[in-house]
Amino acid sequence: MLKTRSFRPRPPRQHSPEGVLNSLLDPIDRLAESVFSILILLTFTMAFRVIVQPDAVEAGSLTQGSVNDLAWAAIAAVLAWAFIDGMMYALFSLFERGERHRLLMAIHSAEDEREGLEAIAEELDDFLEPMTTPEGRLSLYRGIHGQLMQAQPRPIGFARYDFTGALAHVLVALISVLPALIPLVVLSRDPGLAILVSNLISFIVLFVVGYRWGMYTGTSPWRTALLLTGMAVAIVLVAIPLGG
Repeated sequence: MLKTRSFRPRPPRQHSPEGVLNSLLDPIDRLAESVFSILILLTFTMAFRVIVQPDAVEAGSLTQGSVNDLAWAAIAAVLAWAFIDGMMYALFSLFERGERHRLLMAIHSAEDEREGLEAIAEELDDFLEPMTTPEGRLSLYRGIHGQLMQAQPRPIGFARYDFTGALAHVLVALISVLPALIPLVVLSRDPGLAILVSNLISFIVLFVVGYRWGMYTGTSPWRTALLLTGMAVAIVLVAIPLGG
């Protein structure tokens, strides 16, 4: 079945920073990348407090250099995973176009309309069945069939927006973790306080992301925010003893 993202129209380009990102990535991709990036940063900072130098943290004997090293390592990890996510985004975009191309070829090679309608139903039934009647779907599929019969197959390859979307993943990752990285730089002379403030900011950002996720999906924003933050705490606490 075609992925849901295939049906999302691309928003018009805007000039604000958020508008630019909105033109490159849909809200779910942006929110998911934000969550992953913050979780990676939290894994570093919480592991540093709990495992790497717990006695030094408690005694307040951490050095400014150790916090700087932590910040650079976290940034490198976030960027690496954002780059991987971006490349996978580009690949999946290519695969989605391949799915649409396969559907178009199946319709063009069908022996009759019934076979073409069956090909369309196989792709779209799971998505449309909960919200439509059989008669409504049949009418819709006939309209799609008529349009696709007039369409001409195009070569499948990477498009410019695949790579701008990949770059947007990296930008979203950096923007998401930047608030929590600032204390590691500004408060580096007090490493214990810097890590504590960084963790608090990370959880606040997670809460905000969860709230926006709830607003976008139509669920309770507060409940979604609390659920996401609680799950993030659990994920990080499990990831730390397993090696991050």
